[in-house]
Amino acid sequence: MIEFNKVSVTYPGGVKALHDISLQINEGDFLIIVGLSGAGKSTLLRTINNLVKPSSGSVIVDGKNVTEASKKELKHIRSDIGMIFQTFNLVNRSTVMKNVLTGRLSQVSTFRSILGLWPNKDKEIAFESLNKVEILEKAYVRASNLSGGQQQRVGIARALAQKPKVMLADEPVASLDPITSRVVMQYLKQINQELGITTIVNLHFLDLAKEFGERLIGLKDGELVYDGKVHDVSDKDFENIYGRAIKSSDLLGDDE
Repeated sequence: MIEFNKVSVTYPGGVKALHDISLQINEGDFLIIVGLSGAGKSTLLRTINNLVKPSSGSVIVDGKNVTEASKKELKHIRSDIGMIFQTFNLVNRSTVMKNVLTGRLSQVSTFRSILGLWPNKDKEIAFESLNKVEILEKAYVRASNLSGGQQQRVGIARALAQKPKVMLADEPVASLDPITSRVVMQYLKQINQELGITTIVNLHFLDLAKEFGERLIGLKDGELVYDGKVHDVSDKDFENIYGRAIKSSDLLGDDE
């Protein structure tokens, strides 16, 4: 589904965020990316939909070269890639329903969306998406009146409304408490398993990586230093990822 071919990213000022990353992600994978702040997790995620353009190398999504795509081609590619943000990125003054319907923008004319003339089919998809994360009863509540966990569930529903082939979640639980974080991760995992959507999640919390992850990617200073099953990670692997000796039992133990 996704292929990185020697991808490097250098930001203005000479900051090197990614170094020569080569990686394949299969259709239906549930992939978790870990690493220290500044390791390149968000940069890697955002090269998939070309929100960050590689300085060299290429990213292929579902057989399409994202890196070299024209604006028209990129719009089509992005319609198949849902994005979930740490800060939710909702329009607080709008209702939950209106926020979720923005996930259908690529399928509706600008004129109809501005006037709120959404086809019944798109409304049905929005309702289905809200129901999938069990927040349908909040459809006509203003987004600003929701808790953080509820807002993130709306963010997931908005991404789901796109009918995506790929779901990108950039630190989706970083601002949530431990219990709510698990709820959000459970929805992401359930969606992956039931709908087969390839899902990539950036995380800081390694206990969540153990509980929900299947395949783990470790980044350090923009370099890929681990790629394997979550439960196969050794203490030495963690030392490579985090740059110091650390026990996996400490980082991946029960969170009580």
